[in-house]
Amino acid sequence: MSSILSSIITIFFTLPFLGLIIIYFLYKMITNDSRKSFHKALDYSTLLFIIAVHFLLITIIGKSFFWLILLIMILIAMVFVVVHWSVKGEIILYKVFKGFWRCNFLLFFIAYVSLTFYGLLHRAVTFSFFS
Repeated sequence: MSSILSSIITIFFTLPFLGLIIIYFLYKMITNDSRKSFHKALDYSTLLFIIAVHFLLITIIGKSFFWLILLIMILIAMVFVVVHWSVKGEIILYKVFKGFWRCNFLLFFIAYVSLTFYGLLHRAVTFSFFS
């Protein structure tokens, strides 16, 4: 049973798009609201994209950059707090976290797609020239 669960989790970490689509359709069936379902799918799949980028970096470079991922996320959070405070004059934690989390989705979505294409091209070039 634990091997089945670990296989399912591995699939979602390897293919976060699959998690995004499944979450979207589950929320769509429950709420019948496409916009709300899309936002919930983005919010919940952000963690999948962060972990996927981490493992892609390990696979491509051979080294863990988890500390850099955390540092980037902390810097993004700091920027969001300062900008929110300077615009609104107060810090509404829910709105700051929501903006921070959606910005992380965009960043790690782009990083995931970029690293996937880079990894594919890198393996193809390495394989074709060195085999």
